[in-house]
Amino acid sequence: MGNKVLIFSAPSGSGKSTIVNHILGLWGDKMEFSISATSRAPRGEEQDGREYYFVTPEAFRELIAQDAFVEYEEVYTDKFYGTLKKEVERIWNAGHVIIFDVDVKGGVNLKKYFGENALSVFIQAPSVEVLRERLIRRGTDTPEAIEDRVAKASEEMTYAPQFDHVLINDDLQEAFEEAEFIVEDFLADGKLDGNF
Repeated sequence: MGNKVLIFSAPSGSGKSTIVNHILGLWGDKMEFSISATSRAPRGEEQDGREYYFVTPEAFRELIAQDAFVEYEEVYTDKFYGTLKKEVERIWNAGHVIIFDVDVKGGVNLKKYFGENALSVFIQAPSVEVLRERLIRRGTDTPEAIEDRVAKASEEMTYAPQFDHVLINDDLQEAFEEAEFIVEDFLADGKLDGNF
């Protein structure tokens, strides 16, 4: 299968993690999640090397100076997230396809870095209103946080044309089938008409 990369990005509430987990359920023996590095502290039950590689902001800056990252971003002051080159090598050395579940800017940066070895998929809700309804139904955010996420999602949707494929998640079963089709085609080295 070569050194291939799958990149899934989406605004919050678009169903990205659900679709990524579906793909991993089908091809889990051939794919592996890339574990990101972060300078934030672990939350709850998170463990170093499982959810993230946890490092201090100082150590993160040192890794930047060593050119240790494929891509990284300082999301807030001293809150860094990034993809380590050694993590990419670890997964490829195991003979697996790397699967990324990343924010929209990270997805664009990863596609630029990996080029033709990567398939980038932008998942979006059918509309901003549907997205708002999904976030409300989730019940995990305050009304203010929901409006912040919706505003951010509107901005993130402007990045969609920079991805290889835009998957509209209107009906989850149809979204699963479309995701399976584009991943299968990419893994088989095919090209989809009009998308690549």
